[in-house]
Amino acid sequence: MDNYAELMFQGVVAELQKADGSYDKFQTAYPHRTQKQLTPDDIDFIRSRESFYIASITAGGWPYIQHRGGPVGFVHVTGPTRIACADYRGNRQFITMGNLRVENRVSLFFMDYLRRARLKIQGQATLEKIEDADPDLVDQLSIGEEPAERILVIDIVALDWNCSKYIPTLYSEAALRQVIGPEIVRLKTENAALKKELAALRGNGA
Repeated sequence: MDNYAELMFQGVVAELQKADGSYDKFQTAYPHRTQKQLTPDDIDFIRSRESFYIASITAGGWPYIQHRGGPVGFVHVTGPTRIACADYRGNRQFITMGNLRVENRVSLFFMDYLRRARLKIQGQATLEKIEDADPDLVDQLSIGEEPAERILVIDIVALDWNCSKYIPTLYSEAALRQVIGPEIVRLKTENAALKKELAALRGNGA
């Protein structure tokens, strides 16, 4: 994979960093973060996500961001620098699909709002119909009950872990159930016991 700083910190971006005094810091730090393939931590993080954001570029040069979601593990790591997922029926605007036919470069954000972590990926994407995709890849993605229409494949060019600053702490429904669920059960049990006790007292004329 490419070095994220060399890929992204160019031209006016580099000039702005130099004016700010942050350019040298990034040039010192990022070479040590270059990697040839996804690390175990990268893989575990990607596999644990229920969604990601993908940005593509329109024919007119406009950026377009779309959300992709599914059950935990719906994004598969299919190679040292490749990820893929099933793509389901959407709103039929076909903006991302159309963009990728003109320009295959994309940017992805994988967010963990609970742990306030963010993985940024620059890559090259292909979006193929199920019938045109590699059968072995289709089998590997374990298509679920909802029929997938396409396979989205991302060849990772560079990646970077972002700092947690300004990422809000959000809890998923599953996390809330795990934390609050036992307390709700306790309160329901206590409430039922109190109702029973109150009914007994009323029956005794209290």
